[in-house]
Amino acid sequence: MPHSSHHHLRLFYALWPDDATRTALMELQAPMSGRKSSYDNLHITLAFLGPQPVERVPLLKDVLDHLPAVPMLLNLDRVDYFPRKRIAWVGMHDTPLALLDMRRALIEALMRSEVWFDGESSFKPHVTLARDASLPPEVVFTPIAWHANQIVLVESVSSRDGANYRILASRILKDLSADASTYAARN
Repeated sequence: MPHSSHHHLRLFYALWPDDATRTALMELQAPMSGRKSSYDNLHITLAFLGPQPVERVPLLKDVLDHLPAVPMLLNLDRVDYFPRKRIAWVGMHDTPLALLDMRRALIEALMRSEVWFDGESSFKPHVTLARDASLPPEVVFTPIAWHANQIVLVESVSSRDGANYRILASRILKDLSADASTYAARN
């Protein structure tokens, strides 16, 4: 990869699901129309950075390394639809405080570092299931319990088949099973 000031990478930070969560998400998206998100691309975006100079990657990795290391249980219990963008998605009726705190810490770190990001004022954590979709059918499903313990810095690479994601840096937050009682008390 050339390291010139003209080379940019399209980047974002995300919570990255484990294989069991990905499998459950794939089952949930099966009856949906549109371009379905691939197994490898399922995630919750925490902050979209857009095109960033390649020279910023070390700084962005440092931001990742200094985020609060609090794993969380995400109860994906709601299928919904963004009509303007035609996106079918799954999310939560109740967003855990730990997720909101992590995102707030990330946004503050990006602002301190003077890194541009898409500063949407309303954060609606979700996993995109399908794009160019019609309104999803009524879906009755068992909520997906995602033990979110991995946050990543991702490069989005466009191709004819859509975007492919490449993890540039990853941080494991903590093994939830090791401290489940403390975790449960916090949430």
